Amino acid sequence: MLLVHGLASSFDLNWREPGWVDLLSDAGREVIGIDLLGHGKADKPHDPAAYEDVTSDIVAALPDDGSAVQAIGFSMGARLLLEVACDHPDRFERIVVAGIGAGVFAGGSSEALAKAIEGGVVDEAHGTARLFAQFAAGSGNDPKALGAFLRRESSPLDRAKLAGVTCPVLVVLGDQDFAAPAEPLVEALPNARFVSLKGVDHFATPKDFKFLDAALEFLGAT
Repeated sequence: MLLVHGLASSFDLNWREPGWVDLLSDAGREVIGIDLLGHGKADKPHDPAAYEDVTSDIVAALPDDGSAVQAIGFSMGARLLLEVACDHPDRFERIVVAGIGAGVFAGGSSEALAKAIEGGVVDEAHGTARLFAQFAAGSGNDPKALGAFLRRESSPLDRAKLAGVTCPVLVVLGDQDFAAPAEPLVEALPNARFVSLKGVDHFATPKDFKFLDAALEFLGAT
């Protein structure tokens, strides 16, 4: 079971502390946990060029024997997980993605978010950046490394490539999450179903029991 954390988080913060690791282990699953570059216990370079291929850590974590895994990703980790699944669809048996929606198809600069996390002034028009900055401040991560991560070269997800991800995918999104709506992403995946979390915002999602229950049932890990 491969677990990929969100932006400004870590494997421990996103998955171990809320109880995911224990629940999956109790269900007999071998947990594969990684810290993305710039996060947690991974290296934290300050040069955006170092983050050119952040998905390589996810690919490297896949079993050496070529077997398929089940995987869960949250927020940025969910987006990166789908990138890897587009390039290696045969390596995934089932996937759960949470905290992402239509925004995966949008381009644009992450400069405002990078500056907010690094401690810069947050414009009133960037409320989401303020929320991420508050979360990052308590995460134990290096703000400059997170800023470099956000300034890397990045492209929107390709709908045509997503059409090749034919394994079952569960999309989970809180109805108070700024990543809404989920429908464009669900519709782009050939074999997806959607679960809405009533009254749940973005940062509350990893600890939400409805998310835990839906994911574990979908993955047969109850």
